Amino acid sequence: MADVKIEKVFKRYSNLEVMHGVGVDIDDGEFVVLVGPSGCGKSTLLRMIAGLEEISEGTIRIGGRIVNDVPPKDRDIAMVFQSYALYPHKTVFDNIGFPLKMAKRPQAEIKEKVHKAADILDLSKLLDRYPKQLSGGQRQRVAMGRAIVRDPQVFLFDEPLSNLDAKLRVTMRVEIKELHQRLKTTIVYVTHDQIEAMTMADKIVVMRDGRVEQIGAPLDLYDHPRNVFVAGFIGSPAMNFIHGTIKNISASKQFVSESGLTLPIPPTDAADGQTVTYGVRPEHILVGAGGIPVKVVVTEPTGSETQIFARAGKDMIDAIVKQRISAAPGEEIGFIIDPANVHLFDRKTEQRI
Repeated sequence: MADVKIEKVFKRYSNLEVMHGVGVDIDDGEFVVLVGPSGCGKSTLLRMIAGLEEISEGTIRIGGRIVNDVPPKDRDIAMVFQSYALYPHKTVFDNIGFPLKMAKRPQAEIKEKVHKAADILDLSKLLDRYPKQLSGGQRQRVAMGRAIVRDPQVFLFDEPLSNLDAKLRVTMRVEIKELHQRLKTTIVYVTHDQIEAMTMADKIVVMRDGRVEQIGAPLDLYDHPRNVFVAGFIGSPAMNFIHGTIKNISASKQFVSESGLTLPIPPTDAADGQTVTYGVRPEHILVGAGGIPVKVVVTEPTGSETQIFARAGKDMIDAIVKQRISAAPGEEIGFIIDPANVHLFDRKTEQRI
């Protein structure tokens, strides 16, 4: 096992700079997820850790060793890709053992390590099968087994679950997390799916346009997003955002939206007249008498909860409630917002106030 230190890393293609001084510290045995929208640089950063992309400037250390100029095969890492990249003409046993065969390891060692990896991944009964005889989840486990037998210092996962259906993704999330708990190896995992990031990571690195927006534990990012981007990206459904102004009303500060809606806020340093973005998560809104009057647009019952899209003036607000509500479109109901669950961001800088 080893830690990974990414220090002021830049990536340029001719005159185009796509990574702008990225710095991330990954502790030994930590499960770190790089998350962000397409084109944010997360896969590029992973490939630079692996040695598949050159670093234009900066330093990457694995286990204290600078690996900027070290070939991928000598970095003691193993990578699992989005595509399984299995050899169709080889059995599961031969696919898993292929890295050891290429390293000219003794046959007895190959057999021992393949069977050990197969036991960990519940593949022992499938070792004589070929990839075409496996399900998508089984193929992904074979790809993971091929990485495990190398006993690397660091595992790198590049969106490994993207090709699986929703139910299987949930199953594989649990299996990968359980694998990490067993092996206690450092894992760097790339995904665009913030649910994967929230459920799997010890630490999340949120990226945008080749920069790190925020680093922290999943619930830290959920409870204390640094800016509007992180607030909107972390959490599903996404946080509601309403633009407006802080105003002193009856000796207390309140938020007044651009359409004239007055909403409660927590104690804040925002100045009277400051333009802000008001944020509240759908799951932090209750329905009841005495709340903010809104007109229902659509209700979406899912059994365990009901999602309500309602309009307050010009602003659309999304709420998730546990009770079953069958409100007709156009019907007026009340949304109750606890000020303790409200986030305020400066409108110009988009930074948390």
